[in-house]
Amino acid sequence: MSVEKMDSSGPIASFFAGRSIFVTGATGFMGKVLIEKLLWSCPDVKEIFLLMRPKKNIPIDDRLRKILTLPLFDRIREHRPENLNKLIPVSGDVKTEGLGLPPVERQFLINKVSIIFHVAASVRFDDPLREAVFINTRSTRDVCILAANMKKLVSLMHVSSTYSHTDKYEVEEKLYPYDVNWKRVIKIAEIIDDHTLRILTPKFMEGFPNTYTFTKRLAECVVTDYAGILPIVVFRPSIVISSLEEPVPGWLDNFNGPVGLMVGGGKGVLRVAYLSSHSSADFMPVDVAIKAMIVSTWKRGTATITKEPEIHVYNCSSADLKSISMAEIAEMGIRLTEKIPLENIIWKPSATVTSVKFIYYLLTLILHLLPAYVIDFILKMAGKKPMLVKLQRKVYVANSALEYFLTNEWKFKNEKMFDLVTNLPPDDAAAFGFELATFDIHKYFENCIIGAKKYLLKEDMRRLPEARVHYDRIYCIDIVFKIWLSVIIVWGLMHYGFVAYEARLYRSIVELFTA
Repeated sequence: MSVEKMDSSGPIASFFAGRSIFVTGATGFMGKVLIEKLLWSCPDVKEIFLLMRPKKNIPIDDRLRKILTLPLFDRIREHRPENLNKLIPVSGDVKTEGLGLPPVERQFLINKVSIIFHVAASVRFDDPLREAVFINTRSTRDVCILAANMKKLVSLMHVSSTYSHTDKYEVEEKLYPYDVNWKRVIKIAEIIDDHTLRILTPKFMEGFPNTYTFTKRLAECVVTDYAGILPIVVFRPSIVISSLEEPVPGWLDNFNGPVGLMVGGGKGVLRVAYLSSHSSADFMPVDVAIKAMIVSTWKRGTATITKEPEIHVYNCSSADLKSISMAEIAEMGIRLTEKIPLENIIWKPSATVTSVKFIYYLLTLILHLLPAYVIDFILKMAGKKPMLVKLQRKVYVANSALEYFLTNEWKFKNEKMFDLVTNLPPDDAAAFGFELATFDIHKYFENCIIGAKKYLLKEDMRRLPEARVHYDRIYCIDIVFKIWLSVIIVWGLMHYGFVAYEARLYRSIVELFTA
């Protein structure tokens, strides 16, 4: 991208110019892409405060420096490195009450900040209820309390999820009432012991498949109570995956969603998946979601809370824009990993999709567990550490956690979001517009696989010829194994069939002479 096209000079960029921004979840997948996009397309932003906590004894300044070395920030480092100085880490933790902010830093933010992006969340489906409540629900309350003290505040972006309403088949772009008291749930999570809380969890989550969706639903209840007090946007993305084009095609830093399934299949680890082959995969490229977030934050900030007291709600969903089934994604992934093979695959990539539980369990035993035990035995005999059985257990747990989402389908209405991003100010269209309905989905997922190789698996594309040689070797082994297995099965059927025939003949002779 040329330097001339690296930023916008329209109303959106002007809205952010000279303002101080506070971001939670800045070290997460969406958070990193958000701050990169703000620095790139809103270069005159005054400063961006990033809520961060020390991790593994690494101070927050060192964590930030490490993040900024990622390829994600290459264009900033190349064209406008001075803008990286606008990123200011602030010590805190969304898991701690009051966001863990020291008094001095808290007052500093209150005096300076006019825009908040509350992106922080735990997206783990198996989090204990207490941890999920603290990170997803209580932190939202604490962000709202902080925001209520900010005299300069013009927009508070709360990132929710379309899947926070899994109890509805159709989810509209509006807030829904909920009869669970979020204040009571937070108080219970704070005082009840672990054992009792585990017992109460299923009762609390009635109608929700996991603690993530339940606590994100409660977080929407929190912001609803601040309607008319704070200028809030509730932004609900669906499954956020690799970037479409910005800052580089295929950027990803986690194995969540369809790309994770493709990588598992491409490595030969995931060979059977339990999902509904006809259900649509509602995904959103991360850069598209970030553009929509920034635009909706600008839109909320252009009207005062007195003029527009209601909360703006947008479903950032691909429904009606680009539809593809989970089975099609699985098949596409296998074709793509044949074209662009991953390194060190353990078996020929293949995918069997089923929505019948018994068949899934049977195929998991045959295609996952039994080969894993055989290969681990060979590794152990060779003096190496066995690892495949442990890996297959993780694959099974991951598939089980996703089961509810892979076997059900929802309709996420997105008219308001679509209208927002298709009616941009002309000067901002280049920086914040996108055409999701017409993009090449096959090329997109090809970039996803390349991105997974480069950014997740740390594989060098220059080693692709060697990866193809290894793929061909595994392909031949797979054929030999199938032939050998077929011979064994045929021999077994013939042998035991002949034995059964002899037994029947013997019984007939005995019956003849004893009649």
